[in-house]
Amino acid sequence: MQRIGLTEILLILVVIVLLFGGRKIPELMKGIGQGMKEFKKASKFDPDNDDKEPTHKD
Repeated sequence: MQRIGLTEILLILVVIVLLFGGRKIPELMKGIGQGMKEFKKASKFDPDNDDKEPTHKD
């Protein structure tokens, strides 16, 4: 499998700028960052292992 070179990366960046425009890119990156933050937060959540002491009913 071939690696992505500098030419391909530049071509992808040009296409992104043409599709979204220069003003929309910061908003797009902010949205992606917030989405990644929420995903990490949700993946760390473990409903079986919360901070409460386990209660055993006898």
